[in-house]
Amino acid sequence: MSEPNTGRPVVRVENVYKIFGRRPKAIAEKMQAGATRQDVEKEGTAAVIDATFDVYPGEIFVVMGLSGSGKSTLIRTLNALQPATTGTVEVRGQDLAKLSPKELRALRSKHISMVFQHFALFPHWTNLENAAYSLETQGVEKQERYEKAREVLAAVGLKGWEDSYPSELSGGMRQRVGLARALAADTDVMLMDEAFSALDPLIRREMQEELKQIQDRLGRTIIFITHDLNEAMFLGDRIAVMKDGEIAQIGTPEQILSKPA
Repeated sequence: MSEPNTGRPVVRVENVYKIFGRRPKAIAEKMQAGATRQDVEKEGTAAVIDATFDVYPGEIFVVMGLSGSGKSTLIRTLNALQPATTGTVEVRGQDLAKLSPKELRALRSKHISMVFQHFALFPHWTNLENAAYSLETQGVEKQERYEKAREVLAAVGLKGWEDSYPSELSGGMRQRVGLARALAADTDVMLMDEAFSALDPLIRREMQEELKQIQDRLGRTIIFITHDLNEAMFLGDRIAVMKDGEIAQIGTPEQILSKPA
């Protein structure tokens, strides 16, 4: 898809800071007044500094950066697993900072699912039960959630493995179960944090291609975290490049390659 620039964003991030330390808001205020990351490093860690971007429906928005750049912390502010210190994170027009714990749980259940690097599967559950877990948290009846879980397991190439356990699967297959669980939730946004980085190169490329095919079919909005330039270029409709806690550049793959920041 071409660079989206019209319509209402699904996710809106404005002037977000995430500070770790004893007085995070005071540190953020210092940085807003001009202090650098190095100026405040004795007081705390500025993991995300003044991040601003929008993500639009049906887009794969990639956040790329080296280890320690702040990209994984940033993605966790988008579902408030690590709430922003200051700034605004909105999902479907709802400001996460203004939601009660109950409202936040409901928003996550309906609007945001997450795929982790290390699968995060329940080892004592079957693959079907793991894939159905997000629907269980939504209160979907057992028969309905199992039917949906079977559909998404088939969609990611795991038909016939429903009654097996994660320990019986390869790493790539386990990550497919994690992807199926996120797809079953039928949320507006999928957050994927280094979701394929633990896989060997051939399986990793298969998963990248499969993700693009699924996105083309289903039109999900995906925010994908990676340290790998080739992965970012292959997957991203737009790419945000992070360095030292800041977003250095946002653009299409062509823009990132032709005019790097």
